[in-house]
Amino acid sequence: MEVRVVDELLLGVGSGGIERIVVARIRAGADLLDAIEEVIRREGIDKGIFLSAVGGLRKAVFRGLRRLPVEFPVTDEDRLYLEVEQPLELLSISGHVSPRDDGQPNIHAHFSAATVNEDTIVTLGGHLTRGTITALKVAVVIAVLEGIAMRSVYGSESRSEELVVS
Repeated sequence: MEVRVVDELLLGVGSGGIERIVVARIRAGADLLDAIEEVIRREGIDKGIFLSAVGGLRKAVFRGLRRLPVEFPVTDEDRLYLEVEQPLELLSISGHVSPRDDGQPNIHAHFSAATVNEDTIVTLGGHLTRGTITALKVAVVIAVLEGIAMRSVYGSESRSEELVVS
């Protein structure tokens, strides 16, 4: 499905409301992305946005772009995976949940976490990937959306999944 250009600045705009808020406590030692996928499955969430996330992490894997490729799609050669295996404070998760054409949810989430580097507190952020492991008091809050047309489709320009709203 092609993304329709609405105007020079926007590819799509949609509006709706919040059906409900889901709050999940996640066990220590869990892979954070796996736990979020389980919450989405159990709660039947097909459209949502991340509102908040807090708690302690034992390990984090941040994914970021080294460079934009000349030709898409972005590949692992264009990315940096930074593993931090020491105590971190989960500061936030942002992003969305949207259904794919096959009905399965697509989770596009970024997160930030702070850790200590010598005598300095540093904050890191990136795409949430597998391998980010919880330590304690982790809670994730998701707003389940209603009345908004949003889905994940394959984008012909990016050659990857993209959010479409209308």
